[in-house]
Amino acid sequence: MKLNLQSFLRACVGVIGSTVAITASVAAYPDKPIRFVVPFSPGGGTDMIARALAAGMAEDLGQPIVVENKPGAGTMIGTDDVARSAPDGYSVVVASFAYAVNPSLQPKLPYGDNKAFAPVMLVGRGPNVLLVRPDGPYHSIKDILSAAKADPGKLTYASQGIGTSAHLAGEMFANLGKVKLTHVPYRGAGPALTDLLGGQVDMMFATAAAASPLVDSGKLKAVGVTTPEPSAAFKGVPTISSVVPGYKVESWYGLYVPAGTPAAVIDRLNAAGRKAASSPDFVSKIEGEGLVVSAGKPAELDTYVHAEEERWARIVNENGIKPE
Repeated sequence: MKLNLQSFLRACVGVIGSTVAITASVAAYPDKPIRFVVPFSPGGGTDMIARALAAGMAEDLGQPIVVENKPGAGTMIGTDDVARSAPDGYSVVVASFAYAVNPSLQPKLPYGDNKAFAPVMLVGRGPNVLLVRPDGPYHSIKDILSAAKADPGKLTYASQGIGTSAHLAGEMFANLGKVKLTHVPYRGAGPALTDLLGGQVDMMFATAAAASPLVDSGKLKAVGVTTPEPSAAFKGVPTISSVVPGYKVESWYGLYVPAGTPAAVIDRLNAAGRKAASSPDFVSKIEGEGLVVSAGKPAELDTYVHAEEERWARIVNENGIKPE
């Protein structure tokens, strides 16, 4: 009995010690640099949003935030990297459209499913923009549809990877428009846009964040937005749904950490994220690119993405959309 009591006491001391250590660690958070993992190459919309947000959050948190680009496998490489990281708040994935689509599009996710993550904050939402070269043969949605019907499969559209908003926006356009297009996936929006500028592909359903600077500079032309309502940032650009009824695609950006991250750490990240996303500097950048800032509590991101998962699962299954 005496030995059992001693063992019990030692166990209690161990539990108390671990609890104290964890509590102290959470109280000190953050005490070292944080990393934002962007599952795309540099230069795209997700990368731009991540860097702008990281700058403001780092100032509030008092620690540097390092943005790491880990593209590939339809965002699964970078996303899995964070899933395998310690649940301590020092690894954050900057998720976007593909995060909600991959569970229905990919037969097997390396991290199992999205339960591997805990939500932090929905940063913002906005349209994709159908882009073409201003000196090219297509100047409207109708031009593209006519050319695609005349020569099925000849027109190519770029994306920042399989399962991304640019990919599925093109798939939906082809399905609802009853045309055949050829999808050309890249390891990020930067390389995809470079090839569009160079004439290697015909068009791209780019995120608003990536499209805006190129449209404003006149290097590319916007011929349609993917949301049902016109975008204030792309004045005069019609909605694709005005020509292709029922068409709707929305981009979004959110922050996730590995499941099991302490609630206090998530709350600290959320508070810093909300402050940074609500700053005049960040808001001006986002609104100028057609995005609407959300910056709410973690539950907002959770609710929104669950609805997106269900919507895209239905669309993927009904249209037989498969990874290439």
